[in-house]
Amino acid sequence: MRTILFVIALLFAAPAAAAAAPPKPLFAADDTIHIMIQGPISTLARNRSSEARPGTLTIGAETLPVTLAVRGITRRSADICGFPPIRVEFTRPPAPASLFAGQKRLKLVTHCRSQESFQQYLLLEYAAYRMYQQLTPLSFRVRLADVDYRQPDGKPFVQRLGFFLEDTSDVAKRNGLKELHAPELIPVTTLSPVGAARYAMFQHMIGNHDWSMRAGPKGDDCCHNAKLIGALGLASGAVIPVPYDFDFSGLVDTPYATPPDVLHINDVRQRFYAGYCMHNVEAAAIAAQMRAKRPQLLAALASTPGLQPQTIARAQSYLDGFFRGVSTDAAVAMLLKRCLN
Repeated sequence: MRTILFVIALLFAAPAAAAAAPPKPLFAADDTIHIMIQGPISTLARNRSSEARPGTLTIGAETLPVTLAVRGITRRSADICGFPPIRVEFTRPPAPASLFAGQKRLKLVTHCRSQESFQQYLLLEYAAYRMYQQLTPLSFRVRLADVDYRQPDGKPFVQRLGFFLEDTSDVAKRNGLKELHAPELIPVTTLSPVGAARYAMFQHMIGNHDWSMRAGPKGDDCCHNAKLIGALGLASGAVIPVPYDFDFSGLVDTPYATPPDVLHINDVRQRFYAGYCMHNVEAAAIAAQMRAKRPQLLAALASTPGLQPQTIARAQSYLDGFFRGVSTDAAVAMLLKRCLN
């Protein structure tokens, strides 16, 4: 018990190893922004190449020159999404007074398909980011946007909700750390025990199996749906994984999501704990923290603008299954017996 209490104290300790920076203006508030993105939108939707194309981003009276490019992996496929995720890159620095001050390249998570159900999936994914923020500042901030997409001649194309994702380097700077880059595979001993346990337990809560804290896609850098930050480079026990991309989770439950074949489970809503056994003490402490923060976690979901009551109810019911599974220290101990060696 003393060890777990010590780990719980570590969870709330300041993570910074250097002077932390405040969030940049775009990610300093949570209200929904209204923007217009103008450019070859129909071309981006039709042609999924990475070629950057000129456009503009307008917010209020401010119009900023940008380039727009298709990004992503699964959602980039026209078979999956009728509208792809977009990378917005500013071709000159926004003014210091701009909401986009300090931004260079931003990921914009888009609506994927035109049906209203896909707006609900997007908002559930947005809520997942906000729930992780309740556990730690070592997390991606997000900003919801009502986006009016327009063709180069100003003709309306579509208007849908999306959200911007904070840049990894800014996550690191907010916490007095640095963004880290690693080869395709890193040893498990490289990972921060608290950071890795938190990552794995959160993914278990939302029923996400589409990730790896240690390996990237074949031929690519580490990691799959995790970014790495830290103060000491790739030193042992010092690398903190930060999760992103939750559309394959049971919480979001998109129609295109499927579980990995290696898990031998039938449905993405079926949970499978994939944390490492060497982090079990830390994982038990994280589970206790999550029990204590249950009201804040559920509030982050329920307060998401635009989520329909039936969507919230179904998502809360799914999260209730997790909390039943970690309701006591004994229940957590049983869960952690399924850890990975």
